[in-house]
Amino acid sequence: MSRRSGILEFAVLGLLREAPMHGYELRKRLNTSLGIFRAFSYGTLYPCLKTLVANGWLIEEPGSAPEEAVASSLAGRRAKIVYRLTPEGKEHFEELLSHTGPDAWEDEHFAARFAFFGQTEREVRMRVLEGRRSRLEERLEKMRASLARTRERLDDYTLELQRHGMESVEREVRWLNELIESERAGRDQRPGTDAPHDNDSGETGGLPRHGGSTRPDPSDDTAK
Repeated sequence: MSRRSGILEFAVLGLLREAPMHGYELRKRLNTSLGIFRAFSYGTLYPCLKTLVANGWLIEEPGSAPEEAVASSLAGRRAKIVYRLTPEGKEHFEELLSHTGPDAWEDEHFAARFAFFGQTEREVRMRVLEGRRSRLEERLEKMRASLARTRERLDDYTLELQRHGMESVEREVRWLNELIESERAGRDQRPGTDAPHDNDSGETGGLPRHGGSTRPDPSDDTAK
């Protein structure tokens, strides 16, 4: 299984953990809520769904009322199929949520993982955020070294593009620093003090509570 296929399976399981959906709804949510999948097609999604069903992680159910299903049959249209997460699928997704290895720090995988941080335990969130920051700091060091070696040979536009890429990485590192500090503040919160924002995992911590800081796009090509 390719890395991108694994990310797609993870995202599908995560969305279906929220509610059962049919294929069109899933595709729409993947496109609008998880921007990393803007370019994927039905031809990518449906083989993924079939694989998840074959593994026992999803089940297919008729999505129309009985009279609508009959009308669809008479009209020669296929009735919509709704995909529902099985208990085994939920258990598998929760296992995937606990993974904190290097794959979770890469651009597309990190974006998918971050989209489901509300369902992720704080200690796992911290390890993923710190790993992502470490990966970007390594990338930034390499970019600076490369720019220092090649600066004299670059024209003004290529040089500006290099600088733009470095600024994108630096911006994401600052954003990660804010998130990590916010998570630590939630972890260190003592009883009797104002409680930080709660998330869906039932733990405090999470996003910084201030304006003016926007999340960089980890899939931005200039940050690679």
